Amino acid sequence: MTAPYACQPELSRGRLSSEQLSTFRSPWQRDRDRIIHSSAFRRLKHKTQVFVEHDGEAYRGDYYRTRLTHTIEVAQVARTIAGALDLNTDLAEAVALAHDLGHPPFGHTGEDALAALMEPYGGFDHNAQALRIVTRLERHYADFDGLNLTWETLEGIAKHNGRVLERDAMGDPVPAPLPYALAEVNGLWNLELHTNASAEAQVAAVADDVAYNHHDLHDGLRAELFTEEELAELPVIGPAFAEVDRLHPGLDRMRRRHEALRRVFGVMVEDVIAVAQNRLTGLQPQSVDEIRDMDGPIIRFSKPLYQNIKAIKSFLFTRMYRAPSVVVERRSVTAMLNRMFPLYLNAPANMPDQWRATAEAAADETQRARVVLDYVAGMTDRYAIAEHQRLFGDRPAA
Repeated sequence: MTAPYACQPELSRGRLSSEQLSTFRSPWQRDRDRIIHSSAFRRLKHKTQVFVEHDGEAYRGDYYRTRLTHTIEVAQVARTIAGALDLNTDLAEAVALAHDLGHPPFGHTGEDALAALMEPYGGFDHNAQALRIVTRLERHYADFDGLNLTWETLEGIAKHNGRVLERDAMGDPVPAPLPYALAEVNGLWNLELHTNASAEAQVAAVADDVAYNHHDLHDGLRAELFTEEELAELPVIGPAFAEVDRLHPGLDRMRRRHEALRRVFGVMVEDVIAVAQNRLTGLQPQSVDEIRDMDGPIIRFSKPLYQNIKAIKSFLFTRMYRAPSVVVERRSVTAMLNRMFPLYLNAPANMPDQWRATAEAAADETQRARVVLDYVAGMTDRYAIAEHQRLFGDRPAA
């Protein structure tokens, strides 16, 4: 039994292309299954989370997170939190599984590079690209392009970082430029970008924060970018290590690390649930639209924990995301994309036949650039590296 403010399957706003209801699955179970079976989801296996996914370089190995393993962890956290709050766990899981489908190769480095390259052509944003993938680029079904996901799942993808447009005093949307891929989908089906997402989609967004703050600590330790002793100086993490040492003195290093970091994980999840339960009890929303019309998200960290997480993120930014070895890799992969993108744009014959034909048929340079973007953004790390090697015969130095 779900809460009155949860999304109800029977009240779903449906799909762009009408379909018969499934005999055995709810609309959001069906969304989840289509996402899992999509080509874009499979490609996440070989896309960067932090460390570029290929052999022969420092920090490579089977233990580091990829974009796929990250996504699976986000979905697990989302189901846990949604279940504790009597929300629809299937919708929360579907949004979580789709939230990173639009990521290009090389993680946020790749996104930054493509955003700069696409600036003259309408920009690039991985959330908007995820919408483009699930509404247009996946082409497996006879009756429609994309996955024909429900309105609620599309809304959750679009509003992964919160509402997209501001509201005026009357509650109406304040117009603002949108990434073209988002504007395109919103033009087909109004996603009400000036409102909050559903509580389920908010859960998926917070689960993303929980997952990467937890697993990036694991991966940074394994890569020896920092030590347990340095982490012990940070809020939340220090007390977690202290508790493990008190309960399990002399524990070997790897078990000690795991025990401490799973406590950090638990602190974040329990905090989100407690804050949401308190706010929901106080506000007593009676529908999902009341959640959407609130001044801000109802699913979030407490203010004290949020400040502690900011300190952890600051540490990770300096010691992991901008570690000298990672910066060298960032420069190298940025140079790769900066060489490949204009080559494809000016000489589409270098792309596979399907993409070449679409690019050559484009009405103008902007449309052609967007075809090239769809091709490049869909690459895995290893495919992009292989393509660069094929086209240029080398890998650019950092």
